[in-house]
Amino acid sequence: MNPTRPPVLIVGAGPAGLVAALTLLQNGISVRIIEKEPNPRMGQRGPGIWPRSLELFNFLDVPEVNGLGKPVPTIRTYKPGMLEPLTEPSLVPHMEATPTVPFHAPKLIGQQLLDVILRGHLEKFSCSVEMGTELRSFEQSDEGVTAILAKNGTLETFDAKWVIGADGAKGIVRKQLGLTFLGETRDDVRMVMGDIRLHGVGLDRTYWHRFGNFKERGLSLRPTDEIGEDGWQFVISAPDVDLTKLAQSEELIMEIIASLLPTEVTFNKIVWVSEYRANIRMVNKLREGRGFVVGVCIDAAHVHSPTGGQGLNSGIQDAFNLGWKLALVEKGLADRSLLETYNAERLPVISEMLERTTTILNQAMKAHNMIAPRGPILFMLGINCRFSNIVLDEFAIPGKPINAYGVLDEGNLEAGDRAPDAPNMLQVGRGESDMRTLFGLYRPSYHTVVVFAPSLAGATSILGVLEGYDRSVVRSAVVLPSSATGVTVASPADLVLIDQEGHAYSAYLMEAGQTKVFVIRPDGVIGAIVHGAEGVKKYFSGIFLGV
Repeated sequence: MNPTRPPVLIVGAGPAGLVAALTLLQNGISVRIIEKEPNPRMGQRGPGIWPRSLELFNFLDVPEVNGLGKPVPTIRTYKPGMLEPLTEPSLVPHMEATPTVPFHAPKLIGQQLLDVILRGHLEKFSCSVEMGTELRSFEQSDEGVTAILAKNGTLETFDAKWVIGADGAKGIVRKQLGLTFLGETRDDVRMVMGDIRLHGVGLDRTYWHRFGNFKERGLSLRPTDEIGEDGWQFVISAPDVDLTKLAQSEELIMEIIASLLPTEVTFNKIVWVSEYRANIRMVNKLREGRGFVVGVCIDAAHVHSPTGGQGLNSGIQDAFNLGWKLALVEKGLADRSLLETYNAERLPVISEMLERTTTILNQAMKAHNMIAPRGPILFMLGINCRFSNIVLDEFAIPGKPINAYGVLDEGNLEAGDRAPDAPNMLQVGRGESDMRTLFGLYRPSYHTVVVFAPSLAGATSILGVLEGYDRSVVRSAVVLPSSATGVTVASPADLVLIDQEGHAYSAYLMEAGQTKVFVIRPDGVIGAIVHGAEGVKKYFSGIFLGV
């Protein structure tokens, strides 16, 4: 790492930019991350974190997101003009925790707190966000990127090798890369949202309250202690009101809230407020030369309806997919062609995401409320890249249609799918005994080659092949069946695990006596499912240079 000139410039310090920075830093690649706003963003904004994103934060070793995130409250609707409950629908489907899916329920955490958490993790790598620093322009060549930055009225020329744009839908990176941003603006979907502190007599803080309807006037109030013990995130729909003026008037906001709340209200203060209108757009590609864009619901790569809460999560997953690939290229271990797979793997996912969130929006508008049914597909556990040209599956049936969003199907597992977890694995073989989970092995800085074999002898040839790869980017684990006993022989594998309770064999659809290899990518995706050593070599020949 060159501490004087980080090779990667990240523009925008929202969740996607921060995740991109953290992923690269954990890969040993220094970054410079800038944010044109002088102060950190305020507001809850899009607070929903779905299970797949919780898994990614686990891989990034950011446990605070799951630990501090709150469960999604039950919705409570009311009879018109009364504080008498009418319905109590659940906004998200219920899913039990299983050995393969430890993060089984979405969590709510405001972006203001999420940003604080992620910035704290950047600081562990002596990296901090440069606030009040704006990208004015940049030019790129085969060798790198030259950016013009502005801070406190002073211009600076900064040379980097790569630029990542997480700088908003109106940001400069997408525009200078010449990417199109096709889609539509929905004038029929406009709201004012924000954070407020108030006390309503009889307003139970264990519920997410909905008053009125979104055809005429409607109010949503979600309790959040992040703002204060009297804190709420609010959404107002008022088609008969100039929403631009409403967003600029605290007095009018309080007046409308009071008119829709059929109880005595005491206002403390409005913390943050913004006008929202539905834009449904995405770029034609995510990369041009040495420049990239990553998403988030109002960010550089895609914008969409908030119904479904997929935007922030998609942006985080964009950044995670890009980070490990860019790190390998920057280290000289992979060819630049690997970066094309960022575009190829993520664009189909974003396209399907826009279709699904728009469908939910249309259902909500038709019903005149925002309580449209959410299916388990929004948990994002079925998102896959089976169609990618860098995944390898020696067992899958070719020619299946692309369904990038997918559904979680524990009866089928292919290369390109999310790698499942498995708990209570006994680590053995080196004079130590410890319990492990498979998720505890997967990290964004290396591939994990998981060899299922009936004995250590059955894994010997595969482990021999792995000795030719840099151990900093390829790790290995042998998983033995529960019947394995007396495993004391030293192994070249990084870990030898006994699947005491059969969770791993079940999750990875292994049969007794079978040998099979799963190569888990740094983003927690199955890169390869192969028979043995030759398949492992074939997979890595599509990732690394000179192998």
